Amino acid sequence: MADIAIEIADSVTTELVEAFARLIPQLSKSNPPPTAEALADMIASPASVVFIARLDGEIVGSLTLVAFRIPTGLRTMVEDVVVDEAARGTGVAVALTEAAMNEARRLGASTIDLTSRPSRVAANKLYQRIGFVQRDTNVYRYVLGIDD
Repeated sequence: MADIAIEIADSVTTELVEAFARLIPQLSKSNPPPTAEALADMIASPASVVFIARLDGEIVGSLTLVAFRIPTGLRTMVEDVVVDEAARGTGVAVALTEAAMNEARRLGASTIDLTSRPSRVAANKLYQRIGFVQRDTNVYRYVLGIDD
């Protein structure tokens, strides 16, 4: 059985920056990995909890839990779940997701949302197996553009 440990990142280290540099390209081809400064902002933000997964001591995955108050209560969302290709199928994604679910409960949330592209078949099956239910909703995006 693999030795999986889930931690909440509380500081930026060279190891953390290097892990995100390796992991984020496996999640997104269009967005660069976060810089040390961006990671520091994420870790310091009261709206996000950055979880990392270690397999036999090495960082092999990450998940960010976003939590913020809206008029109808505390909203929590799972964002940017990524597990290194070499560690997939070992239970890392389940361990990360369950840690985020436990933290959302601790914060007082009654629900936790996530989105996953339909093309991510294995991820979608995993979320359903854990107990997430697909909602009948529309997700809209407006691209704001970036000023140079």
